[in-house]
Amino acid sequence: MKPAIHPNYIPVVFQDLSSDFAFLTKSTMSSKETIKWEDGNEYPLIKVDISSHSHPFYTGKQKTLDVGGRVDKFRRRYAGAVKE
Repeated sequence: MKPAIHPNYIPVVFQDLSSDFAFLTKSTMSSKETIKWEDGNEYPLIKVDISSHSHPFYTGKQKTLDVGGRVDKFRRRYAGAVKE
């Protein structure tokens, strides 16, 4: 890699505001806010609204859409205009 053209890749803590879940990872993002982590070091803190800990897809609380019913309704409505 060429020196001085890539952003700094540093350890940061991402905190999910909806579930108070946090994890330490590396990122090019930075913040003026810091947090003391479990290892005793201070890291920049990035606050996010949703993460895998609170997202319905990952928590299993996702609602299933009636896709089949929508397709049938569309076909009935536009039966004459749509040629298959």
